[in-house]
Amino acid sequence: MFRRFTAVARTCTLAAALALGMTAIPAASAASPAAPAADRGPEAAVTEHLRGKARSAMRSGTETNPRVSVKRQAGGWAFGTAVLATAPGSAELPQGWLFVAHRENGAWKVALEGEPAFTGLSTRAEPVLRAEERRALASGTAEGGMTTQLANGDYRTGMALPFTVGQTWYMTSGPHGWSGSNTPWSSLDFAGGDQIVRAPRGGTAYTMCKGWIRVVHDRGYATDYYHLVNNITVDGAAVAAGAYLGYTGNDVTCGGSSTGRHVHFALRQNGAYIGIAGHDFGRWRPENGGAAYSGSALHGSHRVAAGGQLYNYGALGLTQGIIDTNGSGTALNKRSGPGTGYAVVGTVADGATVTVSCSRNGTTHTGRYGSTALWNRLSDGTWVSDAYMWTGVNGPVNGYC
Repeated sequence: MFRRFTAVARTCTLAAALALGMTAIPAASAASPAAPAADRGPEAAVTEHLRGKARSAMRSGTETNPRVSVKRQAGGWAFGTAVLATAPGSAELPQGWLFVAHRENGAWKVALEGEPAFTGLSTRAEPVLRAEERRALASGTAEGGMTTQLANGDYRTGMALPFTVGQTWYMTSGPHGWSGSNTPWSSLDFAGGDQIVRAPRGGTAYTMCKGWIRVVHDRGYATDYYHLVNNITVDGAAVAAGAYLGYTGNDVTCGGSSTGRHVHFALRQNGAYIGIAGHDFGRWRPENGGAAYSGSALHGSHRVAAGGQLYNYGALGLTQGIIDTNGSGTALNKRSGPGTGYAVVGTVADGATVTVSCSRNGTTHTGRYGSTALWNRLSDGTWVSDAYMWTGVNGPVNGYC
């Protein structure tokens, strides 16, 4: 069972690092994402587009430096990365997007991830995007070109934590914004173990700039990794779950600041950062605290506060759940049918991972996130109440029996 909870916020603990010379861009009115720009080449067109984007993407007064990298160009099409770098020591981390541009009627039409035109351009950009990239990028914007914050209440990610399965790392900071206390609280900080950052799920990887990797996954998700050192340099490379991305560090080549080597790990969906709370990573689900950087993570009934250690259990399957007895301290009864009127035929421990075959309504029970009459049939043929299971969705995770 999954019940969405509310949240509050504070900011990431970061301090100044590298000194980079950056200049502020002049104020500009926001440009239409689909408006063609004069044909001075795709780099100039994307830079002009970024100048219009800066006002809505950054806090007022933040110095930014557009950095555009055209990775591929062919047949009137261009693809690459567009980054609004910030000054060294800035409280604002850089903002960055993948872009697609198309030359039409002598001018370049530009769209960034999350903008209405991005899906249409990505779908058509065969000269510069492989088929699997076109599918992944087109799925990263909701139907109709509108950016959404959640995929219909489905919080399943199929992701592990961003380090080796079986290792234990510190969650040095709980949910916070990409740039600290700003919302949504999309990010967690991790450090420890062998300090090697790995992809939590397969996808397509892009280097946004030195120290910053983005991996585009399925189902509209993407994940960001910042402050890396010795990170991979990739332009649309396929990476498997567990693939090496880099080492934790304090790199701020594109701006912002960092104290203490770590990876700043952030969740995106449909082209924008989203709240990370309630999603599953390595069979833990982060919960917001009263301020950014606080909060905790839950595995079954076991709660670890920010600053504590998380063991990476690996990815939770999309038809699996985690038993959560809501702190009762006892194992959960398994029954021969969907209700307490059926015989007890075994028990399952708090925190155990189970596979759901199908679901059916039965007797009503109340768990951590509310009351439900839904019961889940497990792969061994026994039944447990959905009130005591976290799956990431409200309702059946694998259809009705």
